[in-house]
Amino acid sequence: MKQLVLDLDAQQAPTLSAFVVGRNSELLALLRRVEQGAVQGLGERFIYLWGEAGAGKTHLLRALESSNKAIRIDGSADESALVFQPDVALYLIDDCDKLSPGAQIAAFNLFNQVRQSGGVLITSGAKPPAALALREDLRTRLGWGLIYQVHDLTDEEKIAALDAAAQARGLVLSAGVLPYLITHFRRDMPSLAAMLHALDGYSLETKRPITLPLLRELLQQAGDASPIH
Repeated sequence: MKQLVLDLDAQQAPTLSAFVVGRNSELLALLRRVEQGAVQGLGERFIYLWGEAGAGKTHLLRALESSNKAIRIDGSADESALVFQPDVALYLIDDCDKLSPGAQIAAFNLFNQVRQSGGVLITSGAKPPAALALREDLRTRLGWGLIYQVHDLTDEEKIAALDAAAQARGLVLSAGVLPYLITHFRRDMPSLAAMLHALDGYSLETKRPITLPLLRELLQQAGDASPIH
């Protein structure tokens, strides 16, 4: 079981294709253009994403990180990471609401340099720009361009996505397995998909069908037997 728990925490490289769209179809279409290198034809150089934890903001930025001439900067980074580079076409600042005072000044300067010299800057935060506890001038910059709320999936959408993933794997799930999973485990889709993968492996290991008792047993052994909201 120790190996199983480690597998749950192992993150595969995020991709836009792996992102379950839900109510984010317009945003995903825009980010696909960014991924394909069409940054000069976007019409906007600045995009801000906001939403609750687990909605997928980091997934989207990490998926774009592999784009040509892109650099991703975490909100915990210091000001030295927020330096304009002429050969970088795409800057990604994740969790910008966590930037230190010094990093906020550097981010403000980076906005101005991108606007003047070219490139695209995509940022993310937990709230809309006006509600962030940041420098006023940086909040203004964050609101310069396109602002998208990253909508979390409804429980019904999560169940449908997991059911489709199970069918693609040829898994037979007993009734009640997926509704129980999404109310008794981490609620973000990467974790839920990882648990579905682990459940498949545990079913093969124990030679038992995927039923609600099997899921409960797995959650208890993995230390996630209580509902997570």
